[in-house]
Amino acid sequence: MKYVFWLSVLLIGYSYAGFPLWLYLRSRWRAIPVLREPILPFVSIVMAVRNEAQALPGKLKNLEELNYPPERLEIVVASDASTDATNALLAERASNRLRPVFCAEHAGKAAALNQGIQAVRGEIVLFTDARQMLEGDALRRLVERFADPAVGCVSGELMLGEPGPADRHEGVGLYWKMEKKIREWEGAAGSVVGATGAIYAVRKKYIVPLPAGTILDDVYIPLHVARQGGRVVFEPGARAWDNFTDTPAREFGRKVRTLTGNYQLLQLAPWLLTRENPVRFEFISHKLLRLCVPFALAGALGSSLLTAEAFYRALAVAQLALYSLALLALVRPAPGVAGRLGNVVFSFLMLNTAAVVALINFLTGKKEVWVR
Repeated sequence: MKYVFWLSVLLIGYSYAGFPLWLYLRSRWRAIPVLREPILPFVSIVMAVRNEAQALPGKLKNLEELNYPPERLEIVVASDASTDATNALLAERASNRLRPVFCAEHAGKAAALNQGIQAVRGEIVLFTDARQMLEGDALRRLVERFADPAVGCVSGELMLGEPGPADRHEGVGLYWKMEKKIREWEGAAGSVVGATGAIYAVRKKYIVPLPAGTILDDVYIPLHVARQGGRVVFEPGARAWDNFTDTPAREFGRKVRTLTGNYQLLQLAPWLLTRENPVRFEFISHKLLRLCVPFALAGALGSSLLTAEAFYRALAVAQLALYSLALLALVRPAPGVAGRLGNVVFSFLMLNTAAVVALINFLTGKKEVWVR
């Protein structure tokens, strides 16, 4: 049982501390500079929507006001057989700059994106979603990175809160802060494993068709960029803002869909675990090992409970105490340090519970054709 305990602890520690530390050190010792120049290639913005009549006017206004020459920019919106006023709104606004694509059948986001991509004319394709607002200079900052011919994909940064200076809008959980640091360190010395779905740009020549039902286009496409020899980098200065306030249930649902998408990637792209994947080590460490953490947590608790020595019993009591703080944070949030610690543990447990549900979804073949 002692071996089970320490192997479990090692897996958890490596996933959430060891791997980030290794990335940080590598980014300092082996940083690969990215050429950056103010270039103005023709850019196509692609957005897949379904029943977004309420959000579309604000989003289109946001895109039209980007600090980028209008003659060097087009917006392609693919409507996935919307049943509200989305199609009428797009038809009314159609122009040389805004080109709607109407999907005849509701086949999901991946299918809508494929149709939208087929219609683009730009050398660079920017992917975004209907809800998040882009900062005015976000597109320019992304495009500047493509001055480096080695760069094939650039991911922006998602901020939570109202648009404005980052130091006045923290609105980001500890987990998301760590995720953004990991992406920054991955890109500094190689390629990022995935991108931010709300804002990422790709050289058109690297874009591959998405398989039907793909959940994580923002991971599938960047990984194919890396496979083809392009570099995937992170640009924290290109920001999209999301002021959507989630309930724990919705946040849990989103995490389940995302983690289900990680399992799905192995089915859609088995080459990810072979030498064809230039970021195989990062993919396994960043994406796959975290899917094993809930089982390591169970292994650590179970083995410490079943080991008679006082040291392991004390560790078991400590684990149970942390889990109790998480339960308290859910039922009755406490003030002070205990409350903050409880929130962190609760978020951590929610993430790992979502990983278990994601595995069940994957094994049972549960699918969703549209993921917002």
